[in-house]
Amino acid sequence: MNKKAQDFLDKTNTVISIEFVGYKSHFIGEKTKRDFYKVTFTRGERSFYVMFGQSINASGKYIIKDPYIKNIFGNDENVTNDDLIYRRGQMNIISGYNGAVIKNKNYAIPTPYDVLSTLQKYDVGTFKDFCDCFGYNDDSIIAHKTYIMVVKEYKNVCMLWNEKELNILREVDKKWKV
Repeated sequence: MNKKAQDFLDKTNTVISIEFVGYKSHFIGEKTKRDFYKVTFTRGERSFYVMFGQSINASGKYIIKDPYIKNIFGNDENVTNDDLIYRRGQMNIISGYNGAVIKNKNYAIPTPYDVLSTLQKYDVGTFKDFCDCFGYNDDSIIAHKTYIMVVKEYKNVCMLWNEKELNILREVDKKWKV
């Protein structure tokens, strides 16, 4: 899949930039945090960016697991045995800490495929169409905000790639048939 994504970028002379911007919630109302990236697509003079939330499992370069962590990151809370606090690239802050600090074996920076496969590649129609198709309540402010973001993303995708290229892009996230 990564090869198909890279081939698409090469074929369309599109450059992708993936920049880590923080560790926070991705979706409106979400309490769980994850690694967050600004992904910029550039083609000639045109470009746009999306904010990409990595999967929770692949977030956090280092994992600290200890039931009694205090003041390591300026926080006075006790952490239960089941809690994991993820921090990326902050090993210097806890260099004197003798607790369980391990590398997250699932940690990964998003690939071009990860991002391309999540882009909005189809027109979602009206707000009512969007709600009906994706199961949102059409009387929801959050649903309307989501709709506006999805429409904006689709317009940006159409600004960067033509319909023929969009058809190729739509195939990027489909599985190879054997």
